[in-house]
Amino acid sequence: TGLKHYTVLLIYVLLHASRKTFSNVKVSISAQWTPSVQNASSPAFSPGETWEENKLFADNGEATLFLGALDTIFLFSYAVGLYISGVIGDRLNLRYVLSAGLCGSAVVEFLFGTLTEWLHFYNVYFYCSLWVLNGLLQSAVWPCVVAVMGNWFGKSGRGFVFGLWSACASVGNILGAFLASSVLKYGYEYAFLVTSVVQFAGGVVVFFGLLTSPKEVGLCDGFATGLIPVERDPDSQQPLMSDDEEPDEDVVCDGGYYSIQQRDEEPVSQTKAIGFFQAFCLPGVLPYSLAYACLKLVNYSFFFWLPFYLSNNFSWKEAQADRLSVWYDVGGIIGGTVQGLISDFLGKRAPVLSVSLLLAMGALVGYSHSPNDQAINGVLLAVTGFLIGGPSNMISSAISADLGRQEALQGSQEALATVTGIVDGTGSIGAAGGQYLVSLIESKLGWMWVFYFFILMVKFFPGLLILLYLLSS
Repeated sequence: TGLKHYTVLLIYVLLHASRKTFSNVKVSISAQWTPSVQNASSPAFSPGETWEENKLFADNGEATLFLGALDTIFLFSYAVGLYISGVIGDRLNLRYVLSAGLCGSAVVEFLFGTLTEWLHFYNVYFYCSLWVLNGLLQSAVWPCVVAVMGNWFGKSGRGFVFGLWSACASVGNILGAFLASSVLKYGYEYAFLVTSVVQFAGGVVVFFGLLTSPKEVGLCDGFATGLIPVERDPDSQQPLMSDDEEPDEDVVCDGGYYSIQQRDEEPVSQTKAIGFFQAFCLPGVLPYSLAYACLKLVNYSFFFWLPFYLSNNFSWKEAQADRLSVWYDVGGIIGGTVQGLISDFLGKRAPVLSVSLLLAMGALVGYSHSPNDQAINGVLLAVTGFLIGGPSNMISSAISADLGRQEALQGSQEALATVTGIVDGTGSIGAAGGQYLVSLIESKLGWMWVFYFFILMVKFFPGLLILLYLLSS
């Protein structure tokens, strides 16, 4: 099962690497889509051809607005897709859904960034269509990988394991930055080429190497109550990849592994997938979904706007701002792991979230008054990531898994991927709308009011929703 753990970790690392690549090459894309001295002097085009064939926009400002619109298009299509993919993941083989999402997204990114540049084909509507499709394909991944992890790890150790594992997004950001920067000198199309090829290869590995549940190695689903090893029947002949063929005998779980019984004995009831609206009405799903919308709004605002804020507010070079922004991800990695471990020890998630969000309010106030010193700014940034990224990672992974395997289901229905899709989909809608609000508040009132907005999102709304859930339960 070691390959299974590394494969699940690989999946979302590759997906976030591709997202980060697009963020890292926006300057190069903007330069290619607008007339410039460099384009005019290119031997591949005459001045007239350069203007007519390469010019999508009159200046960099228009190109930047379109790139921002692509971010919003991606996030909204990603959010809609999450609601759908969670339901699909509970009904189809998770391995097939994950492979289709990874490989399909890799093909779309190759068409978007590489093939269009090689063919010198530039079209706004084509780019928008591809990015809508990319959001839908990538949405198939997160609900399914959380479902796979939920199948293997029980609630007693889920907080620590999911907190550590959810760092794959931050690792993917670092990997994407490294891959893009290593080939960007040859052209932005090669950054898309490298990441899309690596992601497609990852999809192939998932198809042939991922074990989605203990059933595939002859173990019982019921064993996943913690991190203790479970004995496997040495005589079990369960295939590595199940073809979902109905056996001649009934398979019964006994002592941690499957045994075979004849048909004349009482058959074991099979689980069925829960409906979308049924999942929405499960206890805790709606409050945590809305709370995650607020937290993901802040998280993605830091992801998209932090380098821009550091460059403009402190007049630091873009490369320095990019390197410094990594500390927010570092804080999120540590926060998700430590807070998940504490929640396992306490046996409860909500108190840990409440304390972290209370402290996050002070961290945001402190960071908004950070002096023009990179060392101090980096420390404050890591603390902010610890207190905001930690709860965000817990809700999107461990808490989603808890909600999808709660006692209200009575073990008779599958809802893990569906619930995860609802939680992350609602969060993505909040993140998509928040990007416009951040730019609007900054342009009208300044960055200090943006931080006030973050404080409101991080403290008041998530805390109120979680409190209402605890009072009603």
